[in-house]
Amino acid sequence: MAAMKPRTGDGPLEVTKEGRGIVMRVPLEGGGRLVVELNADEATELGNALKAVVG
Repeated sequence: MAAMKPRTGDGPLEVTKEGRGIVMRVPLEGGGRLVVELNADEATELGNALKAVVG
């Protein structure tokens, strides 16, 4: 029987390079994580969009 892991949003935002992709794991309110895989161009666009909003 597989061990059950708690589904919590605890922990920091994580971004790792896995193979040719970039994987971002974002903790969510109420538990769980949003996992998004991006290529380098998409990561750059996301970074620029976030910088534009934050200032």
